[in-house]
Amino acid sequence: MKLAEAESTMQKTVESTQRAFNTIRTGRANASLLDKVLVDYYGTPTSLKSLANISTPDATTILIQPYDRTSLNIVEKAISLSDVGLTPSNDGSVIRLNIPPLTSDRRKEFVKMASKYAEEGRVSIRNIRRDAIDAIRKQEKNAEIPEDEARDQQDKLQKLTNKYNARIDELLAEKEKDITTV
Repeated sequence: MKLAEAESTMQKTVESTQRAFNTIRTGRANASLLDKVLVDYYGTPTSLKSLANISTPDATTILIQPYDRTSLNIVEKAISLSDVGLTPSNDGSVIRLNIPPLTSDRRKEFVKMASKYAEEGRVSIRNIRRDAIDAIRKQEKNAEIPEDEARDQQDKLQKLTNKYNARIDELLAEKEKDITTV
């Protein structure tokens, strides 16, 4: 595994962690809350984004307008069964999700969830580092690269690891601030 590959994989891990953070409620309406919702559309699990127009007309409402009106009930059912924690209200043409203000206990739960996602991201980055170091040591053992070059690559790899772990920490701090801001 080359340094460029390791960096690319670490970048993807940070992006994945960011997407996980986006699924956590902050008390404001955000269409990305529904990113993980899958609708059983004609027997196929389909993402809600590809079945409906999702908008946020104000800070406390998410409006879902299915492209196919006949799918309104199955979209409503999928949202109800998902782990979003919101109750949909169907008026026959659109589905509204009202975002209630978060209680302090619920905010603490969401901060814990964000911390868990951040730790999963850090673990992934450490695993990438471990795999890359193993590859470097293997190259050194097979006399493909000299010892000092192997050490240089390991140092660069550690710097990359620190950089991407710091980025995850920044994202976590932003998310915690969003969650705890009333």
